[in-house]
This record gives sequence, structure tokens and C-alpha cells, in this order.
Amino acid sequence: MLVLGIESSCDETGVALYCSERGLIGNALHTQMAMHAEYGGVVPELASRDHIRRLVPLTQACLKEAGASYTDIDAIAYTQGPGLGGALLTGASYANALAFALDKPVLPLHHLEGHLLSPLLADDKPEFPFVALLVSGGHTQFMAVRGVGDYHLLGETVDDAAGEAFDKTAKLLGLPYPGGAKLSELAELGQADAFHFPRPMLHSGDLQMSFSGLKTAVLTAVEKTRGRLGLDDTQALPDPIRNDICRAFQDAVCEVLVSKSKQALLQTGYRTLVVAGGVGANRQLRRQLQQISIRTAPNAPAEPVKTYFPPLPLCTDNGAMMAFAGAMRLQHQVQHGQKAAGFNVKPRWPLRELLQAA
Repeated sequence: MLVLGIESSCDETGVALYCSERGLIGNALHTQMAMHAEYGGVVPELASRDHIRRLVPLTQACLKEAGASYTDIDAIAYTQGPGLGGALLTGASYANALAFALDKPVLPLHHLEGHLLSPLLADDKPEFPFVALLVSGGHTQFMAVRGVGDYHLLGETVDDAAGEAFDKTAKLLGLPYPGGAKLSELAELGQADAFHFPRPMLHSGDLQMSFSGLKTAVLTAVEKTRGRLGLDDTQALPDPIRNDICRAFQDAVCEVLVSKSKQALLQTGYRTLVVAGGVGANRQLRRQLQQISIRTAPNAPAEPVKTYFPPLPLCTDNGAMMAFAGAMRLQHQVQHGQKAAGFNVKPRWPLRELLQAA
């Protein structure tokens, strides 16, 4: 079975081909990062127009890489939501039109399910069941995953997601777009314990999280440091101090995510952790999550935890995860797809609705 996957939820156009026998055989991705950098963030209208320009050439590049033709495609999977409305419509329109022309089933999928299953594309892949930590740009959630389509929400952020907190803090520090990745890079140069920021909801006793207060704590630290150094708003912080703030911010986020991951593993009894989404590419977070072990009692021996990540190129939005998620749903008969029936998208699509449907 050959599934074409289309991802267009935000500022990356992804098209991929997944074969149930051969694996991922074609993968093409265009990022709009350079275009949006001029504006300091994603401009939805520009994103939509660029998706329109890229979808056909990327599909053709995928087919060429795979040595396949349009008629070889058995099903088409696309991101129905959540995301930017106009950007989603471009992918939905293209997927439905192509499915209609080829008389093939179309699979509208939840963006987060693509991220959730993406670690299964790695050579070293996890087995069900596992705890999944989803840390994409706008989402931070813990899921108990028992199989394809069998997901249970354990906890999530009550305000900003970790990725949003990274981006907003980076903007506050005057870092160029995309700021989250740059903040992580500078954090590697910072000195530990030069600053200390709160660990929100670290001891809440549940798997809920909050990251908006961290941004406020960074703002307060920046203002105090400017005052101490006699700097006005037009003057940048010295690089070493800025790096120290980045390090302290990243340390706080990582400590919360690592602590909550341990709690999720204890709560479920699982000993496999899967991390997916853009923030999953953060090197410090990866190092700390790979070192997790669990103690069920103070004097009990530490139980090892297996931690899995998608390949680094598949951490951000991409068509491969959508093609794979579509193939898995078809293979496990969770959802058989439908003939092209319209361009319905869901810019705001709570994951709870997917769980109820499953």
C-alpha cells in the first residue's frame, strides 16, 4: 500500500510517500523560514500562498525519488487540523482534488497524531504501549498510547506550550526568528545557576503544566539586569548575560518536562517514553530524557526507561509523519478513509475530540 502524505498546517510544506512494504520512499519538504524571518513571525496569508506554489512540485519530486507515478498511489492523507485556516485549506483542497482525480480514498488526520506516531519511522522504534510527550510549537501534552488510534490524554499545559514559551522568550531577548531554536543554541553557551527561574507546577501532583509565567520571570530578570547595568531599551544585553538567561530558562523548562515524564511513567506503569514534536530536537532535553530511570519506592532499585525520538529531520512538521499515520490507520483498520467529499478543515481541533472519535 502506497500512501501520499500532505502537511500544510503552518509554515512548512511537506509531501511524502510511505509504502507499507518498503517504508518511507519519498520525502520532500520546503520551509518558509526565510520568508517569514523578515516579519519576525509567520504571516498566515503569505504562508497559504506559498503552500499553493509548492505542493505540486514537491509531489512530483517525491514521486521521482520513489520511482512511482500518480496511479501507484493507494490513498492520500493530509493534515485537517489544527493549524492556520488558510494554510490547512491549501493542503485539504489539493488532497481532495487529487483523490477525486485518481478515485482514491482520502484520510483527513489530526496533526498531533502525525507527531505522535513519527518515532515509529526510526530504525530503532518503540513498541506499544508507551507514554508519549508531545512538544510541538503550540502543544505540550502527555499521552498514554496503547496502539494506533488508542490514545489517552494524561495531562497538558494550561496556558503556553513549551515551544511557545521558547519563541516568546527569544523574542523578548531580541533573538531573530525562529527564536526558539536560537535560544536553545545560546543556552549551550550559558553558565548554569547564573540566574534561576521558577519551575511552574513542578509539584502540582498531576500532569498539568504551565509555561507562561516563565516568560514573565525572564522579563523581570531582563529589566532588573538592564537597570543594574544602566542600559536603556535600545541597548542589547551583553552576550554572556543573555546566554546565561537562555540557559536558566531552558533549565527550568527541561526540569519540568523531565519530572512530569517520570510521573507519567509511574502513573501508567509503562517503561517506554516517546518524545515527538519540534522541541524534541532540543539537545539538553534529549540528554536528560535519555537518562531517566524510575524508582517506585525510596529504597527500590532504579528501573531503566527506554526513550525514543523521531529522526531529527522528522521532529518538525513534515509530510512523512502524515503519510505514515495514514498508512498505520489503514493497516490497523482504525479508519478506512473516504472518497473526496469537500474541503473541511479544523484550525482549532482539540486532541480530546480525536480521543473521543477513536
